Amino acid sequence: METDTAPPPLTAVEARILGCLIEKELTLPDHYPLTLNALVSACNQSTNREPVMRLDESEVQRALENMKSRGWVFQVTVVGARVQKYRHNLKGKLPRLEKPAAALLAVLLLRGSQTVGELRLRSERLQAFPDLKSVEAELSGLIAYPEGPVAACLPAGPGRRVAQYAQLLTGEPGGIAPQEEIISPSSAAQPDNAGDQAWKQRMELEIELLKSQINRLKVRLGVED
Repeated sequence: METDTAPPPLTAVEARILGCLIEKELTLPDHYPLTLNALVSACNQSTNREPVMRLDESEVQRALENMKSRGWVFQVTVVGARVQKYRHNLKGKLPRLEKPAAALLAVLLLRGSQTVGELRLRSERLQAFPDLKSVEAELSGLIAYPEGPVAACLPAGPGRRVAQYAQLLTGEPGGIAPQEEIISPSSAAQPDNAGDQAWKQRMELEIELLKSQINRLKVRLGVED
C-alpha cells in the first residue's frame, strides 16, 4: 500500500524565515549566517515585505526548530561568536536551483504573488535581470522543477489584469483556478488572440514595472500619496 510522503508545506512564518535567509545571504554575505536577533529583525522589516509581520523571538525560534527537524535550516556555530547562527539549506532541498532562480524565489516568499515586471524590479538587489524574458526563463525553471513545481503562473482573470506568479512552498496559492488551469509563462505571454492581446499584455507588464519604479522613488524621497 502506497503512502503519501509529500513533505508538509511551509507555514507563513517559516516562509518568511526562509525568504529572509536567502535574501540576506545574497545582499549581506558578510553578516550571514544570521543570529536569532538579526533574523527576527529581518522577518519584521517594514520594507520589501508583504505583509509586514510582527513576530517575537519565541515565534521565530519555534519555527526554526520545526524547519531544522525537516532540513530547511541549519544551526551553526561560528568560531569566536558567542551566539548560535542560522543558515538555510536551499541547496540541499532544491539542489538544481542557481542564484537567479533562488533570488526570485526569495522575493516570492517575502512579498507574495507578483507580476513579471514587479519581480524584475524587486529582485534587482539580489540578482539583476536584463529584461522581462530573462525573468520568465527563470520562472519557467521554477514551474518545471523536476522534483515538482516550486512556483506557479496564475493566469489573468477576475481580480488579476495580468498573469502573476506565486511560490508553492507554502502549498497551492489560495483563490486560484484548479491545478490544470495554472499555466506556464510561455502560454501566458501568447494568448489565443495573438497579435493585439500579446501587445496589450506586454504594455500592461511595462506599466506595472513603471508603477513599481515610481512607488520606489516615492519611498526613497519620502513622498506620500
